[in-house]
Amino acid sequence: MYKGLEGIYVTETRLSYIDGLHSKLYYVGYPIEALAKNSTYEEVAFLLYFLRLPRKDELDLFKALMAEARELPEDVLNVVKKMVSLKAHPMDILRTAVSYLAAYDPEVGVNTPESNLRKSLRILSKAPSIIAAMYRFSRNLDYIPPRKDLSHVENFLYMLHGKRPTEFETKVMDVIFILHAEHGMNASAFASLVTISTLSDIYSAVVSGIATLKGPLHGGAAEAAYHQFKEIGSPDKVEEWVQKALASKRRVMGMGHRVYKSYDPRAKFMRELDGEIAKIYGGEPKLLYEIAIKLEEVALREFAEKGRMDIQPNIDYYTPIAYTALGIPPEYFTTIFTASRIVGWTAKAMEYLKDPRLIRPLDLYVGELDKEYVPIDKRG
Repeated sequence: MYKGLEGIYVTETRLSYIDGLHSKLYYVGYPIEALAKNSTYEEVAFLLYFLRLPRKDELDLFKALMAEARELPEDVLNVVKKMVSLKAHPMDILRTAVSYLAAYDPEVGVNTPESNLRKSLRILSKAPSIIAAMYRFSRNLDYIPPRKDLSHVENFLYMLHGKRPTEFETKVMDVIFILHAEHGMNASAFASLVTISTLSDIYSAVVSGIATLKGPLHGGAAEAAYHQFKEIGSPDKVEEWVQKALASKRRVMGMGHRVYKSYDPRAKFMRELDGEIAKIYGGEPKLLYEIAIKLEEVALREFAEKGRMDIQPNIDYYTPIAYTALGIPPEYFTTIFTASRIVGWTAKAMEYLKDPRLIRPLDLYVGELDKEYVPIDKRG
C-alpha cells in the first residue's frame, strides 16, 4: 500500500520533468530558468499545448485568440459580485465562476481535441478576468473590461489596478505565471486527471483542480509565508522567532517539498528577482525580502544541525514579496497560482485523453466481515 500514492507513476507525460535530487525543472525539455528569463506566459502556454515553441505568426495568432476570449458574461460578473458580498473565499468564487462559465460555452459537451483546446484557451483567458473582478468588487470599485492590445499578464494587472503596468511589473508577473504553469503530478493535477479520465469535460477537470488547490496543504503556502514574515516583523527578530518555532514544533512556511530534496529551482529564480524588487520598490517589499533572507539563513542552519538538509525554500517562500510589490493582497495569492496552473491542468487533461483509461485505484479494507445485523429496537 502506498499512502498518498507517493512514488507511484500513474501516466506518461511530455509536459514537464522534475529532477528533485538535482533541483531541476523542465517544461517540454526546456529548463525553467531559460523560459522564465526569456519567454512569456503566452509562449509557455503554447509550448505546453503543442509541445514545441511557436513561430512568430503562430504566437501572434495564439495571443489574439486569448485576448479575444477575456471578456466575461454579465451573469458571471453578477455571480462574482454576489459571492463577494457574501464574503466568500476568493478560491470559492473562482471555482464557482469557472463552473458557471461552462453554461455559456457551446462546446462544453464536445470532447474532440480541437474543441478541448478552444475551451482550454477560453478558461485560461477568462480566469484572470474573474480574479480582477472579485478584487475590484471587494473594494467597491467598478469592473474594468479587458483590453485586447495588452499581453495576458499585462492586461491582468491593468484590470486589477486600472492602469497599465510598467515593463518591469509585467515581467515580474510573467515570471510568476511561467514558474507556476506546470509541475508534474501534484494533487490538483491528479484531481483534474481523475475527472477527465471519466470522459467528463474540461471545465469539470479545471473545477476539480481549483477545489483541490484550495487546500492549505497544496495551494495556501504563499499566503501562510506572507503572514509568517509579517509576524516576525523585522530581520533582527528572526533568530528568536526560529528558536521558538522549532521548540514548539512549528513549521517554517514555504520550506520543504515532497519532490525537491534540495533548493526548488523556481524559488532560486524568485529569490534573485525579489532582490531586484527590493532595490526598486523599497518599503514593505524590501522589508519582507530582508526578513525572508535572514529567516532562510537561520532556518537552514538549524535544519542542517538536525541533519535535515532536504528542507529548503520552495517557490511559495519567495512569491509573497513579488505579489506585495504588485499590490496584490495575500488572500488572492492562491487564485493567481490557479490562473497560472490552468494551462498545466488542461494540457495534462488533453494529453491523457489521447489514450484515456479510467483511473480506479484500490483501497485496502481493514474492517470486520460477516457482522450480524441487529434490529434497531434491540441495539444497546
